[in-house]
Amino acid sequence: MKSYEPVQEYKELTALQVSSYTVKDSKAEAFQILNNKCNVCHRKQNKRRVFTMQNMDSWVNDIYKQVYIKKRMPKGKKIKLTSKEYQELLTWISSTKNK
Repeated sequence: MKSYEPVQEYKELTALQVSSYTVKDSKAEAFQILNNKCNVCHRKQNKRRVFTMQNMDSWVNDIYKQVYIKKRMPKGKKIKLTSKEYQELLTWISSTKNK
């Protein structure tokens, strides 16, 4: 079987494309949101539900229900999620369903 070498100019282009591509870690991004927007209150009001990287997957269904279905979280007027944060949380939630 004959093997082919990529043309040099394409080889360099591929390396450039790969080096400029960054993979996002949806869990880490979701944790940052949970830590900055949710744990602020949970540490004071609901200590049993302080989110960590280790326990956050076990709360995924409750987070989805409270944030997207009931729209109860985050509470108050001071802390709001941006549309980007809503999307990043949803990306993480979806990724847990695919496991």
